[in-house]
Amino acid sequence: MSTSPSTSETGREQWSGQLGFLMAAIGSAVGLGNIWRFPGVAYSNGGGAFMVPYICALLLAGVPFLFLDYSLGHRFRGSAPAVFRRLARRFEWLGWYQVFICFVIQTYYAVILAWSLRYIFFSVNTAWGDDAGGFFNKFIGLSELSADGTPSLTYEPVHGVIIPLVIVWILALFIIARGVANGVEKANKFFLPLLVVMFAALVIRALFLPGAAQGLNALFTPDWSDLGQSRVWMAAFGQIFFSLSIGFGIMLTYASYLRKRSNLVGTGLVAAFANSSFELLAGIGVFATLGFMAHTQGVGVSDLDNIAGVSLSFVTFPTVVGQMPGGAIFGVLFFGSFFMAGLTSLISIIQVVAAGFSEKFAWSTPKATLITGIPSAIISFILFGSSSGMYNLDVVDAFINNIGVVSAAVIACVGVGLVLRRLKELQRHLNVVSETRVIGTWWRVMIAAVIPILLGVMFVQTAWSYARDGYGYSTSFEAVFGWGMLFLVAVATVVLTLVPWRFDVDDFTPLDLEDPRLTSEEVN
Repeated sequence: MSTSPSTSETGREQWSGQLGFLMAAIGSAVGLGNIWRFPGVAYSNGGGAFMVPYICALLLAGVPFLFLDYSLGHRFRGSAPAVFRRLARRFEWLGWYQVFICFVIQTYYAVILAWSLRYIFFSVNTAWGDDAGGFFNKFIGLSELSADGTPSLTYEPVHGVIIPLVIVWILALFIIARGVANGVEKANKFFLPLLVVMFAALVIRALFLPGAAQGLNALFTPDWSDLGQSRVWMAAFGQIFFSLSIGFGIMLTYASYLRKRSNLVGTGLVAAFANSSFELLAGIGVFATLGFMAHTQGVGVSDLDNIAGVSLSFVTFPTVVGQMPGGAIFGVLFFGSFFMAGLTSLISIIQVVAAGFSEKFAWSTPKATLITGIPSAIISFILFGSSSGMYNLDVVDAFINNIGVVSAAVIACVGVGLVLRRLKELQRHLNVVSETRVIGTWWRVMIAAVIPILLGVMFVQTAWSYARDGYGYSTSFEAVFGWGMLFLVAVATVVLTLVPWRFDVDDFTPLDLEDPRLTSEEVN
């Protein structure tokens, strides 16, 4: 019986080839965090010296955990819940925990994309004028904070955000509903090269701005004394982990669509270093631009505010665009790149959710996409597209990433490496199906010991800080949107774990690693 190049002999979807998978993996990793998070983290943690812990974190944590995600997804060939159940029935809940982390992330991630989509058009005539900050607050209808740090909660979507948010959701769900090869892969093959070209053009333009060298000096001048501070190293490990899209089901799910013989090690290295290269490119572009802004205002780069996060993208950059020659083109390039980087990441997040429900209930991909996507879109409008949406987004993002994602990663390392002791099997799987056999004992040590210790320290420090000192808002507000959101994720995880599967998920045999047919000729 012949099969389509996008499906396996068992009917499971597949990438058309390794290039399609690689493009999707890079597209997922290269997202909003590369553009608005990395430059600020690097600048505030030693500048050029930050590259030392950053590279260490990439090699000691990022790449090894990426291989763990790849090996789990490829060996057990399923969504996150199916993979962890096939690994051990009592670990199915971890897969659903990852699914619902992604469900929460996609609800607010889409709103940021809606903002960036609207700002592409705002850039054409620099609609924000001389007050980029006031314009942004008016655009999103930002409500006031009370004296105790409690936002004035509203749940009516802001009119200016509705249309771009509808477009974002329709586009993302349409891509997912078309399937892995015809939807996700084709979208990444289109958007990723376009992103690279547009962002490279933006960086080149930024480098020729007056004061660009001042900005680059601020970013890359090393402060070696910072290397002795633990916060710098923890910041590096945190940046790598969040940037590579590892630990919460994305790379695991993507790897499950690969053919039996696939170069997991080589592909993983390319994806990891491509992501870090884009982060470095983003740092250069952002700080060259900030150098121009500092030059225009007659101050040092260190005197500038808003050099990370939402404010960097929607206040600082528009301000620069309004001050520079040809700013409209620069603005379109920036927000166009920003939108495409975020879209490829949003697609990967939605895929985790849709795949989990599709397999659990034996739904088709379009059906699973709509059933999970429409409620997510509604939540997106109500919670994050309203006047208090940015406050809600800020708290939910902090808690779901710094506590939810990190805890999921720690549990995965401890569970697979120390409780189930399956790392030797996964190590052999990586070596057998890849072109190079370089995964050795060092990898098992990193997964079972080094990574859970480092991330465990990060988790304890963050959770204790949030519980003792709060995140920056009132206790009641954080209890609802921070701890409350984590509680809802936990409840949903328990409920979906208890729901029976609509097919025999346990009727599965992993790849026979002694099969002589696993030859290099089968590499696609």
